[in-house]
Amino acid sequence: MAERSETTVGERIRQVRERAGLSLQELADRTGYTSALLNQVENHLVSPPLGALGKIAHALGVPLGELWGEDARDPYTIVRKGESRQVSRFASREGVSYGYTYESLGFGKKDRHIEPFLITLEPPTVPHPKPSVHEGEEFLLVLEGRMEVHLAGHTDVLEPGDSILYDASLPHRVTCHGDQPAKVLAVIWQPE
Repeated sequence: MAERSETTVGERIRQVRERAGLSLQELADRTGYTSALLNQVENHLVSPPLGALGKIAHALGVPLGELWGEDARDPYTIVRKGESRQVSRFASREGVSYGYTYESLGFGKKDRHIEPFLITLEPPTVPHPKPSVHEGEEFLLVLEGRMEVHLAGHTDVLEPGDSILYDASLPHRVTCHGDQPAKVLAVIWQPE
């Protein structure tokens, strides 16, 4: 049985960037992020949202899963309960929580075009970062708890069974609504 694994995404970004022979500035030019921000990401001082990770992976020419150490080789994958690949978000090296973790539900499948995740939203302990903007589409289905969606100036609260599908080029952010955690199935598609 595979163990649940938490991966330092910043270290993987640095490894992939260096393997590609890119400087921080070259990666910054490809992503539109500053080299200072990318340096903070690589040193685990800030943690970008999934959309930004997808943009970084695209700029590096690798699948998103490679940023948490995935070596996808199989034409299909079965992820059993408790065997998902967990990637947590932290505000800083001190481990202050952003308020959510995400678990890859598609790791191991090669050449995938979507990224499925189980996201756990906790009541946040730090202010939320700016909304995310990237290419592609996102589908979110609330499984438990309540989720607040901020999308292009519109805010709504989704309950268990509610879902939303949106163009990820619209400024967007999701948060836990209330004092109980929320579980959300997220499926992200980004063009190649």
